Amino acid sequence: MTARDTIFALGTGAGRAAIAVIRISGPGSGDALQALAGKRPAPRRATVATLHDPATGEALDRGVALFFPGPASSTGEDYAELQLHGGRAVVEGTLAALHRLPGLRAAEPGEFARRGFENGKLDLSQAEALVDLIDAQTEAQRRQALHVAGGALRRKVELWRAALVDALALVEAELDFSDEADVAGCSPARLSALLSPLVEDMRAALRLAPASERMRDGFVVIILGRPNVGKSTLINALTQRDLAIVSAIPGTTRDMIEAHFDIGGLPVTLIDTAGLRDAADEIERIGVDRTLARVETADLALWLSDSGESPPRCDVETIRVATKIDLSPAPEGAIGVCALSGAGLEALVAAIGRRARASLGDGAAALIVRERHRQALEQALESVDAVLIEEGPLELHAEELRRASRSLGRIVGAVDVEDVLDAVFSRFCIGK
Repeated sequence: MTARDTIFALGTGAGRAAIAVIRISGPGSGDALQALAGKRPAPRRATVATLHDPATGEALDRGVALFFPGPASSTGEDYAELQLHGGRAVVEGTLAALHRLPGLRAAEPGEFARRGFENGKLDLSQAEALVDLIDAQTEAQRRQALHVAGGALRRKVELWRAALVDALALVEAELDFSDEADVAGCSPARLSALLSPLVEDMRAALRLAPASERMRDGFVVIILGRPNVGKSTLINALTQRDLAIVSAIPGTTRDMIEAHFDIGGLPVTLIDTAGLRDAADEIERIGVDRTLARVETADLALWLSDSGESPPRCDVETIRVATKIDLSPAPEGAIGVCALSGAGLEALVAAIGRRARASLGDGAAALIVRERHRQALEQALESVDAVLIEEGPLELHAEELRRASRSLGRIVGAVDVEDVLDAVFSRFCIGK
């Protein structure tokens, strides 16, 4: 892969559609438009054109062509776009015509976004957030991804690094000009006044990090209970899909079944599990063991019982759910439901939603949304704490401040990120 290649790809979903968008980026973008449309459109002006295959002269489609000269484009280089009818033959014919043009090649996954990153159009945190935005399934996930993709984390990192630069300037001035009468001394009080607000702000961002990281994966709710209490019936009723086999035979559910659920815009993962009992056969025992192991990583457990049985002790918050309330009333302290009629389901969903919102937030204030971000910020905070807490020569303080700045730079891709670039951009779709 070289930055001077001209790349192209379908930027919309494959298959029959009303409109298809083909993207072209690189120094040959304008020439490619000239070859297909017969002329290069005026910059940033949508132009209706009949596209022809340069090799045969055959008409491919009548669509819209746009041209954005670099660096004022999404990739930072010459960029073109074709908006066509979304039929398979139109798309395949146009892509084939582009492929035959000299100097053009098909783009790799994430290559358009990577060029934008390399040309300063977005930082690494924004690129990662674009992946999250594409993957978002709920309103809160969309809100969180859009917040970071809009540069919220980049702006915060820039403020943090600016404070570090001010502190470093103070330390280095003391080192280089300590004998000058007009240079104020670098006292611990002055350093503390500069760095203490920074430390508090960084710690506040870290406190929100666990919720923001989990927002990407969802709030995990595991459904527990003895065999035949209605676990599979409940998950089918909540998702309104026949995900789990429902049978009167005990031990029907042998393995865990996951279902993704949207509660008030929050991502929730429901997990149906094997009934907890002394299993009669080896396969069922494996299912029970997996259930017990999965409980420890869940955010919430629903303990289902049709007899008022109390839940077993575990380290996860548990909601008692009384099933089959059409046959017997719910005991005190339990949420009563009848999955077949729908009675009580609204109250149960509301109870799950309250706990999910308390755990995940709403995504609007998210900053540190990935483990990579959190680790870099923790390293930066450790270095700044060393300056504030430990007594030592100013040379060591200066090095700790530089280390903190480098750690923050890794979040946005300013320094030392070559080892993560391929992993980040390979997750994109081709054409993004």
